[in-house]
Amino acid sequence: MAIKKSELYSSLWKSCDELRGGMDASQYKDYVLVLLFVKYVSDKYAGQPGALIEVPKGGSFEDMIALKGNKEIGDKINKIIGKLAQANDLKGVIDVADFNDADKLGKGKEMQDRLSNLVSIFDNPGLDFSGNRAEGDDILGDAYEYLMRHFATESGKSKGQFYTPAEVSIIMAKVIGINQAKSQTKTLSDPTCGSGSLLLKAAAESKYGVTIYGQEMDNATAALAKMNMILHDNPTAEIWKDNTLSAPHYKEKNGSLKTFDFAVANPPFSTKAWSNGFDPANDLYERFVDGIPPAKNGDYAFLLHILRSLKSTGKGAVILPHGVLFRSNSEGDIRRNIIRKGYIKGIIGLPANLFYGTGIPACIVVLDKENAAARTGIFLIDASKGFVKDGNKNRLRHQDIHKIVDVFNKQLEQPKYSRMVGVSEIEKNDYNLNIPRYIDNSEGDDLQDIAAHLKGGIPNADIEALADYWKVFPTLQQDLFKKGTRAGYSQMKVETARIKPTIFGHPEFSAYRRAVERLFAKWQAGSTPLMKGIKKGGHPKALIEALSEALLGIFSGGSAGSVGLINPYDVYQHLMSYWSDAMQDDVYMLVSDGWKAQTDGKPNTDLIPQHLIVNRYFAAEMKAIEKLEAEREDISRRMEEMDEEQGVEDGLLFEAKTEKGKLTKVSVNARLKELKLNKDDADERKALEAYAALIEKESIACKKVKEAQKILDAKVAAQYAKLSENEIKTLVVDDKWLATISADVQTELDRVSQALTGRIKQLAERYATPLLRITEEVECLSSKVDGHLKKMGFAWS
Repeated sequence: MAIKKSELYSSLWKSCDELRGGMDASQYKDYVLVLLFVKYVSDKYAGQPGALIEVPKGGSFEDMIALKGNKEIGDKINKIIGKLAQANDLKGVIDVADFNDADKLGKGKEMQDRLSNLVSIFDNPGLDFSGNRAEGDDILGDAYEYLMRHFATESGKSKGQFYTPAEVSIIMAKVIGINQAKSQTKTLSDPTCGSGSLLLKAAAESKYGVTIYGQEMDNATAALAKMNMILHDNPTAEIWKDNTLSAPHYKEKNGSLKTFDFAVANPPFSTKAWSNGFDPANDLYERFVDGIPPAKNGDYAFLLHILRSLKSTGKGAVILPHGVLFRSNSEGDIRRNIIRKGYIKGIIGLPANLFYGTGIPACIVVLDKENAAARTGIFLIDASKGFVKDGNKNRLRHQDIHKIVDVFNKQLEQPKYSRMVGVSEIEKNDYNLNIPRYIDNSEGDDLQDIAAHLKGGIPNADIEALADYWKVFPTLQQDLFKKGTRAGYSQMKVETARIKPTIFGHPEFSAYRRAVERLFAKWQAGSTPLMKGIKKGGHPKALIEALSEALLGIFSGGSAGSVGLINPYDVYQHLMSYWSDAMQDDVYMLVSDGWKAQTDGKPNTDLIPQHLIVNRYFAAEMKAIEKLEAEREDISRRMEEMDEEQGVEDGLLFEAKTEKGKLTKVSVNARLKELKLNKDDADERKALEAYAALIEKESIACKKVKEAQKILDAKVAAQYAKLSENEIKTLVVDDKWLATISADVQTELDRVSQALTGRIKQLAERYATPLLRITEEVECLSSKVDGHLKKMGFAWS
């Protein structure tokens, strides 16, 4: 039986428990990823003549397995890795971590046990990379991504910069159009490549592949990048270890900088020592013709390097702090010059706290030299509000990624989110590109109407602010509101308690609900064959892409009209969240094992939970059990009532309680024995006998429930063996996946109705009692009080 991907990843992360204590995450990642590398190349290339990676005798993961429990395991692992490195020109790459370091791994038996356990974790049938595929469905790619995210999270502020969040990498890859690359002659560069995660995500966007070039200054991180290129089927990628600014490696024959078709980068933010090792004023590569960045801030140094490294048709995307958009002096001059040249295609403002090296908000500066001369504006997106909390960081959701990419690539202008800003407007603002200057994403204040508070009525302006709802429910407004006694104000037609029933029962809302259901049914009709057509060896990621894009397209109006009030990206997110949480485990199980209800003779309850079998085949038996449970609960309730009434101090049942204040069969019978000869305690005896009878009834009822449940469990277990493939597909696709997704879409309908209901109730209650009426009521009550006081002989002085 295939191991769940989620379980596999968590078991890999637990492998780090073997290393915690002697080192931090920025160090133990080097050990874990080296083992992952050795396991991968051993599975994929061992015993294959002419393979891209040679796995020499004595240099494989199998040799490591043989060392478990060996007293010299650390030194011998180093030698195994050394042989593998020697055979593949990987010296200084995979042999950086010392597996015989007693300071980090412990001495003697401690090191022996720690490394033996670590090797055992990787010796897992679920970690079989021999069939690793380049199409993106490999176990390795996702396992690597999972580990890197967790390493970055634990590495802390100063050491997490080796990793660019995958979500941001995907956006960068999609907005530079690398999917248009038709052959590997197209080149992709990252001059500050870190562990290579950004390069890999960008390269994966091209169907035909691209030639990869990366440069990284840190030795261990550069080694990690080289490993990761091999791990992700890019063994020919070039990774160079050196300082990009002072010693750029990739050059043409004439000594000028090599230029690339595409570039991506997440350089260190605002680095102070950027000019160490060279003189920017006399730069050999003419990178600073548009200005020299400030001595203590290198943000623009990296941007200018990338611009100089792009071909005349080149496109790039760079992550930079927001300061590059508005800082003045030399940075303002550089910004003005590159805006005038038309190099900046767009800017995407991201949420704060996305990155592992810093909590400050950043932006993606999108570069495009090809169309620079004709560029008359810069497309801005403020995506700062689209994220979800994930531990102590923020994370972009699937819907946030998709929306950013759609809006940017289609250049869609949306209020409070995106806008094409003309260069002439930017010039008037002294070339300041601070996004809030051009896009106001603030929520409007909920202003209260003083006149309405004084004189009553609901302001028409508040009703008209719900225009999006009235477009969909054109007559609902007239059924809820009527013309007020004053111009500009309305009155409620229905009582506050009737607002929700009026909306939910309105024909237009019912029609809207049916329209949403039709859209979902259309998606379901087209998607069910895809889901039921899953075969062994299939491609889960291609499946979810087809399913999710179809769902988004239908709810966006692409094929069947839209349903205005529901955000199609919210519907899309429901599917993607379900995929991440549960559905992908099922699909990966199916492409590994096929449509099987049992594995090794045991029911596959991960794929088909027992309640699905019960609901479809044994509903009558379950209903009978529920009836028995209700009877048992009724007896228990009667016992609780007797205890509450008569188990209190001086009550008839109090003396029968245990030291812990409980009434038990033993304690009640013991008290009855005490009272056997005492005729004066008839009432207490009667109460005890009644309670004892209930105890017996409850016991019998419990036995009936257990026996019925045992019989049902046996029937359910037997049913797994009887299921045909078509029945399995019905249970998994119809009863499990589609039922869950349908319920999630229903929550969007509920959100629409609740938002409208909530706002109208708020307005109705806010202006229900005007000040004038309150004043009149106070005067009336004051007059009554005065009258009563006078009758009693009192008067105000």
